[in-house]
Amino acid sequence: MRSRIIATLALTSIVAAGCSTEETGPLRLVTHDSFDVSTEVLAAFTEDTGIEVEVVPLGDAGSMLNRIVLTADDPEGDVVFGIDSTFLTRALDADVLLPHRAEGLGSVDPALVPEDDRVTPVDFGDVCVNYDIAWFADAGLAVPATLADLAAPEYAGLLAVMNPATSSPGLAFRLGTIEQLGEGKAFAFWERLRESDVLVTDGWSEAYYGAFTYASDGDRPLVVSYASSPPAEVLFATEPLDTAPTGVIVDTCYRQVEYAGVLAGTDRPDDARALVDFLLSPTFQADVPLTMFVFPARTDVALPDVFAAHAVLPDTPLVMDAGRIDAGRSDWIERFTATVLR
Repeated sequence: MRSRIIATLALTSIVAAGCSTEETGPLRLVTHDSFDVSTEVLAAFTEDTGIEVEVVPLGDAGSMLNRIVLTADDPEGDVVFGIDSTFLTRALDADVLLPHRAEGLGSVDPALVPEDDRVTPVDFGDVCVNYDIAWFADAGLAVPATLADLAAPEYAGLLAVMNPATSSPGLAFRLGTIEQLGEGKAFAFWERLRESDVLVTDGWSEAYYGAFTYASDGDRPLVVSYASSPPAEVLFATEPLDTAPTGVIVDTCYRQVEYAGVLAGTDRPDDARALVDFLLSPTFQADVPLTMFVFPARTDVALPDVFAAHAVLPDTPLVMDAGRIDAGRSDWIERFTATVLR
């Protein structure tokens, strides 16, 4: 799943006529630490174009964005992947990206395509509360059906979430509570969660692999994760499974979109645009579900069987307007800290 991290991937390639890697070096793809791709997929891009690719991880999505903004005059890469919809306006306002209308956009769900052509949607996923199916069955306790149910007394001490100041899924879940409940009721909801002993971790891995009952020795059968986490548990199970051992509370799902773009300071804009096009190609898109456990942006790419069978795709996920996110994000994070962590 998205925590399966790669460090740096450099691919030695066939050099196309007129493109010498000795002269230009590899094209650098700046991304977050959870980026993953099959080696043969990037190798196919290199073979087709003669362009060697080096993946440069720069921390989580928030840290990566900070880096590309702070290094705009001397960028650490040529292409960026992993700007998500919760931080989109900040990236655009910083003016660190070049315009590019990628090939293949006609095959992308129009709902994912922003008006600004400086970013290209590559994948999407839904941040949702997951639950340990066996734990609830053994406890004889009904699974919460709605977002509001999570603050009910019977679920006290059962939920693990992430800090929205340090975690992208944590922020997405926070935005989802505001979008569904309204700002005032959302803060009252979080006050009830604090009183109900909600566990707040810095990141997703600490919550899922450190506190979630199914994936660890933890004591939390409810955890903020992804609607695509169940197929990962089936795929990587030590014993074959016919059904997923974890479930998704659909009412809690908030949609995130991840974008790629050409960094404004690149001295190889044509090569960078070619790489962005490749990220939207059927070859790359087909690799996305079982490497990063998110949905491809293209609608004409078939999903792997295990993903199609066990991932959840909500009909009406929670979504917040990018301008509203930008206007409220800092204040909402500060108020979360004051309400839940102090």
